[in-house]
Amino acid sequence: MSGVTCCLRFPGQLNSDLRKLAVNLIPFPRLHFFMVGFAPLTSRGSQQYSTLSVPELTQQMWDAKNMMCAADPRHGRYLTASAMFRGKMSTKEVDEQMMNVQNKHSSYFVEWIPNNVKSTVCDSPPTGLKMASTFIGNSTSIQEMFRRVGEQFTAMFRRKAFLHWL
Repeated sequence: MSGVTCCLRFPGQLNSDLRKLAVNLIPFPRLHFFMVGFAPLTSRGSQQYSTLSVPELTQQMWDAKNMMCAADPRHGRYLTASAMFRGKMSTKEVDEQMMNVQNKHSSYFVEWIPNNVKSTVCDSPPTGLKMASTFIGNSTSIQEMFRRVGEQFTAMFRRKAFLHWL
C-alpha cells in the first residue's frame, strides 16, 4: 500500500493519483482482481551485494516469485498493469523497460487493450533502499487462486468443519 500511495505523499517526475489508477486498471467493472508485486525482495543483509537498476527492478517486478498472490501470471493474460517506481531514475529508461516487457512478452497481454501498462516515477525512495518498484496487475491468472480457495472451502464444508451446531 505504501508503494501505491507514494505518489500522493511525495513529489515525483511522473506522478499519478488513485483515481487515474482505478480508471486505467479496470477495463470493465467486473474485471478488477489485482495481483500485487514488489521489487527488490531481498533481505537486509544481502542488499549490499546486489546492484539496483531499472532493468533489474523491472525484471524482478514482473517475476512470479515477487507476486504477493499464490498465482502464476504466466498461466493467464494481463488485461492492464501499473508499475510504480521509487527513487532517482530516468523516466525515459522506465518507459523503455516497460516497452521491452510488452514487446518481449506480448503473448501475456490481451491484444484488445493497446498501451495497457501504466508507469509512474516518484523521486523519494523507500527507507533503506536506493530504488524500488511496486507492481499492480489485473490478470486472468488469479482464477487459479480463487479455484484453489473454493476447493479448500468445499472440502472443509463437506466435513462440517467450523460449522456451529445451532
